[in-house]
Amino acid sequence: MASSQLLLSLAAAVPAALLSGVLTWAIRPLLVRIALARPNARSSHRIPTPQGAGIAVIAATLVTAVAVIAFAGAAEMKIPAAIFGAMLFIAAVGFADDVKSIPVVPRLLLQGLAVAAVLLAAPENLRIVPACPLWLERGLLLLAGLWFVNLVNFMDGLDLMTVAEIVPVTGALVLLGWLAELPAPATIAAAALFGAMLGFAPFNRPVAKIFLGDVGSLPIGLLAGWCLLQLAWHQHIAAALLLPLYYLADATVTLLRRVARREPFWAAHRTHFYQRATDNGISVSRVVSEVFALNILLAALAIGSAMTSSTATAILFFIVGGIATALLMHRFSRRQSSLG
Repeated sequence: MASSQLLLSLAAAVPAALLSGVLTWAIRPLLVRIALARPNARSSHRIPTPQGAGIAVIAATLVTAVAVIAFAGAAEMKIPAAIFGAMLFIAAVGFADDVKSIPVVPRLLLQGLAVAAVLLAAPENLRIVPACPLWLERGLLLLAGLWFVNLVNFMDGLDLMTVAEIVPVTGALVLLGWLAELPAPATIAAAALFGAMLGFAPFNRPVAKIFLGDVGSLPIGLLAGWCLLQLAWHQHIAAALLLPLYYLADATVTLLRRVARREPFWAAHRTHFYQRATDNGISVSRVVSEVFALNILLAALAIGSAMTSSTATAILFFIVGGIATALLMHRFSRRQSSLG
């Protein structure tokens, strides 16, 4: 079973990487004309740059995942059609927002519909806390999913930042699939997204030639969130929280700080810790490298927590990951004496 999982994951990752790269290169001239992100006071880039490469990333992910699953032909390899439909729907919402901004409330409602579709497609016997009423657990998951989709979008503000986040997360998910700790459909989806992000990476390295845009960050958040939810439903809760811990911590702490200061938290800003790091004198490449290194550590801790049978050990791994994340955020928040 492990060897077949390995072959299927490679069969998803490698074509996804190639297809994502080719499509990104092919659509860039069009995006220069219709989806150009111009610098403003809250931007991290200094020259107008096309956005919308998420079209290529999501297309490559979906095409390769569907092809591999169809080739496998096993009933247990099926991914609910609602997942793909929700990804396409939220990608369309993101692209519309890339081209012409959508007001906050309708945007959140449309995103909420996509998250709700994913949850409604899940069997009722998949539970995180069985003692909790189903309607309450799914309601909380709806809010958590909506927040996760948006925080992936919020954190996509530096060249290669989302690559540095999603590649370790999906790589760890694939490894957990090989270790039989993650269902096969989620493993294949993670492998396809892993490859697609690698194919996009050369175009997004500093100084980026193209950005993902909302058309990419929103469905990436939705698919990654669904894969992480599979971990939580299989009682690997510490692993599901450890893998995206930096994104969760940076975005959530920043949101709470803005609410406490009575700032318009729904408006674009430059107060995330990774943005403050560049303002404090750390180079973009250094910031992204340090986030990537942290995510490799979090991935190792997540795999360890999923493999242990001891709840205390899993909690210890989570505490270690939390401390490492807090230390990096603290470093990012401090003014550097010289360029990072």
